[in-house]
Amino acid sequence: MRDIGHHTRQACAGAHRGFSGGVRLVIMACATLAPVAAHAETPLDYWWTHGSRAQSISHLLWFSTTVSILVIVIVSALLLGGIFRRRGAPQPQLPGQAAVERPHGGASWITIGVGISTVVLVFTTVWTFATLAHTGPQPGPASVRLQITAHQWWWEVRYLSDTPSEEFTTANEIHIPVGQVVEVKLRGPDVIHSFWVPKLAGKTDVIPGQENQTWLQADREGVYRGQCGEYCGQQHAHMAFDVIASPPEAYAQWRQQQLQPAHATNAPNPQTGEGLFTTRCGICHTVRGTATGGILGPDLTHVMSRRAIAADTLPNNTGNLAAWIADPQHIKPGNKMPRLALSGEQLTLIRQYVETLK
Repeated sequence: MRDIGHHTRQACAGAHRGFSGGVRLVIMACATLAPVAAHAETPLDYWWTHGSRAQSISHLLWFSTTVSILVIVIVSALLLGGIFRRRGAPQPQLPGQAAVERPHGGASWITIGVGISTVVLVFTTVWTFATLAHTGPQPGPASVRLQITAHQWWWEVRYLSDTPSEEFTTANEIHIPVGQVVEVKLRGPDVIHSFWVPKLAGKTDVIPGQENQTWLQADREGVYRGQCGEYCGQQHAHMAFDVIASPPEAYAQWRQQQLQPAHATNAPNPQTGEGLFTTRCGICHTVRGTATGGILGPDLTHVMSRRAIAADTLPNNTGNLAAWIADPQHIKPGNKMPRLALSGEQLTLIRQYVETLK
């Protein structure tokens, strides 16, 4: 009888641990889904999406999450019922063993459980393959073609065209027309990155020496945050970008503005902002229409038209711009822009010149 009590206590303790684990999972699921239930969108939210590719993924995610929560709740409820169900005392004529009771209808529970699980798993598998088929191939000809290069730790964005004079390069900000397919070719010269705009599409890896391809389509006007989705080094968390979806007319106007070169003088004075920028910054950066031609850093031709700097690390304003020029390593340690030994006057002149690049 002592052994029976010992085994019974062990069984109850195991059941209690299992039930507690189930309760914890339910609590974590509820905490995770609380913002979802409140329809509280976050910058990298993948529950509430605004693109056809992301919506297909989101619908599958909603279904699988709902099924998972139901399974946890049902299993926890059955476990709870088993723990608190009243049982008779062990039969005294069976020393050392508890009476084995075969409840009526037990096989039916197993049959029903296996049947429901099979149906759900088959349905989920079919849905998953259907989602992959929908989100994989590009649905039609693209109205905008992009070549995006992922660097440590920023994004180079080149707008492609059949006419070379209509191509231009920008950085860390992608403008697209609402409702139109955008083709994206992805390259990377250093380490593996991943291109991810959760509200518009799933992740696509960027692998050195290989060109991958994906596509975007925004169904609603707005600003959508993108992020490198593959750990790529010290500043991985600060390798972000914005996708700005605007009406086709506004997009066309923006594109025409980006095609224009910067206003420059023929022979900039080395003591002016433009001259200082050319000698101190032009080795790494390009401003189209000037003597600069660097390719190591972002193209800054119209940098002041962008919402943020340093790969979406800082809002684009006078204070942040000056701080970044003065000491980029303090803001984003490990990035490839060195700290320039600039006097206060030189810093002001360069900052004032950069602020004209709109």
